[in-house]
Amino acid sequence: LINTHQDEGKGMPRSYSSKPLLKGRFSEPGRIYLLTTVTEQRRPIFSDFHLGRLVVNQLKHAHDEGIVHSIALVVMPDHCHWLVELRHKTLGELMCRIKSRSSVTVNQASQSSCRLWQKGYHDRALRQEDDVKATARYIVRNPIRARLTTRIGDYPLWDACWV
Repeated sequence: LINTHQDEGKGMPRSYSSKPLLKGRFSEPGRIYLLTTVTEQRRPIFSDFHLGRLVVNQLKHAHDEGIVHSIALVVMPDHCHWLVELRHKTLGELMCRIKSRSSVTVNQASQSSCRLWQKGYHDRALRQEDDVKATARYIVRNPIRARLTTRIGDYPLWDACWV
């Protein structure tokens, strides 16, 4: 699911195959986006819920700073889904900030210096006809589909604005 595009406005794409993915990237304040990012080599780092909470805290911090309005999120053992309404900054700036800050906090907590996230991220702008609540429900049900839990309330790494 991960696109290999790099942050907007930062030079050439990393590979020729990623060039078409950059064409459609557009950051529009007020638009709702589903963002997905994956850990390096899909390592299940966030099976340690303490480390996963550090990522959740960074996502909430971006909301508290007013960069985004966070609608729903889930941190899975090896990836993260985040449904947001973009307020300030570009998608590239937002994801660079989240990945950088979460990498620092997770590496400090785990006494590591490993790369936390794969390069790039996947984004999908929701169209007006898309159902935001249905997308949010899909996101928070990821732990159930992955058989990590049978009840979402028992999984500690999710949030939604309706709760």
